[in-house]
Amino acid sequence: MDGMTKADVDRVERSAIALHSQPIRPRDAATLILLDREGHEFRVLMGRRHARHAFMPGKFVFPGGRTDPADSRIPIATALHPEEEAKLTAGAGRTSPARARAIALSAIRETYEEAGLLIGRKGAFATTKRDWQGFAEHGVRPSLEALRFIARAITPPNRVRRFDTRFFSAWREDVAVELPDGGPTNELEELVWLPLAKARQADIPDITRAILEELEKRLVDDPLLRPGGSVPFYRLVGNRFVREIL
Repeated sequence: MDGMTKADVDRVERSAIALHSQPIRPRDAATLILLDREGHEFRVLMGRRHARHAFMPGKFVFPGGRTDPADSRIPIATALHPEEEAKLTAGAGRTSPARARAIALSAIRETYEEAGLLIGRKGAFATTKRDWQGFAEHGVRPSLEALRFIARAITPPNRVRRFDTRFFSAWREDVAVELPDGGPTNELEELVWLPLAKARQADIPDITRAILEELEKRLVDDPLLRPGGSVPFYRLVGNRFVREIL
């Protein structure tokens, strides 16, 4: 997607994303790429969005969604690694450490809501926030130390929905509780673990494919996904869609 013009991006996405006559400010959002090792192969968790959804119906996606105000007031077992926090607060716009923490927590919350997977440490947890009651019920304290910041992408202007999305990764062993019936929102019709190569061939948004390619390259050089790795940042600058490195 490096070097594409805005017109090129519009043509690619016109069939999937409606355009809006006025620019809309992007909202913070987060996505979690959950990885599993199977021998020398990496698999990734993806789910298919319901066909009735107005946004990307029928597409395979990672669990994720927008950051809610309540996410900033959730107690945690462990904080983001300092190198990951530094990457999250870098780049365009002002992202404070508190905002970065809330964005990372929203990736964990969405993974519970959409996939029934609670990432954290077993232990007593209490909160008055409704969307986090599942963690209290199952005795899981949300934890951020395992998250790795993989990529960032801002939806181009003139879309009906715009998000400033941070893509995180974690390992399947970071899941403290796996609910057998999935998450409470039922936003995803099916959840599947796909090898990275097959995931790139699935019916996925173009930006998702680009992020998977980035992740696959990073795993070749760093299969443990150590903290502080390079983070590609996709956004529109002037009239060109560019890829920067944070």
